[in-house]
Amino acid sequence: MGRNAWFHVNPSLGIPIYAQLTGQIRALVAAGAVSAGEPLPSVRELAVELAISPNTVARAYLELERSGWVEAVPGKGTFVAAHPSEHDEGSRAILDKARAVVRDALGRGMEPAEILELFHAVLAQDAGRGGRDRT
Repeated sequence: MGRNAWFHVNPSLGIPIYAQLTGQIRALVAAGAVSAGEPLPSVRELAVELAISPNTVARAYLELERSGWVEAVPGKGTFVAAHPSEHDEGSRAILDKARAVVRDALGRGMEPAEILELFHAVLAQDAGRGGRDRT
């Protein structure tokens, strides 16, 4: 699955890896990058790809299932839910702000990797100051 490249983890962020994954998957769904019914990578596949424990991926998928973002189908895999939990207005507003920042940065000539590093730096800094983990 080519979308595995969308997933990345950074242990130095101070955010649990399972929480990084749940956030990334919710963002992909909210942005429309993955649609209802699409399969997620298998637990084993994603764990190998990211060089993390399968238990970490399983925990992320379980959290997403509990909150209605994905559905686990025994013997078939984990799929984006037909009607993921409401993408609350807060999430949409944040996504819109992130898009605006990215567009601004691209307009100023920044490379995508630079923008991503800035987001990582801000996240690491704010998480270290007691930012809360929503997952």
